[in-house]
Amino acid sequence: MSIDTKTAAKVAHLARIRVEDDKLPALAQEFNNILGFIEQLNEVDVEGVEPMTSVTPMRLKRREDVVTDGNMPEKVMSNAPDAREGFFAVPKVVE
Repeated sequence: MSIDTKTAAKVAHLARIRVEDDKLPALAQEFNNILGFIEQLNEVDVEGVEPMTSVTPMRLKRREDVVTDGNMPEKVMSNAPDAREGFFAVPKVVE
């Protein structure tokens, strides 16, 4: 696939990027370089390769997904500028 200056202009317009007419050939070439690199990546055989989080072997830290209230409502509410009956009170913004 090859990108011409007309397509590069259209992409720039869709991305809301102003590109001067004399810069369009360079932008088209840059798009072609990117597409060429993607084609190279598509040729790589990744069959049987496990997804990685890092280049060094490691596991993500996991914790049990449990809902808790934190057991400190007084401490949380002490930080509120206006708290009533255990809730944050906020000014009315819709009339």
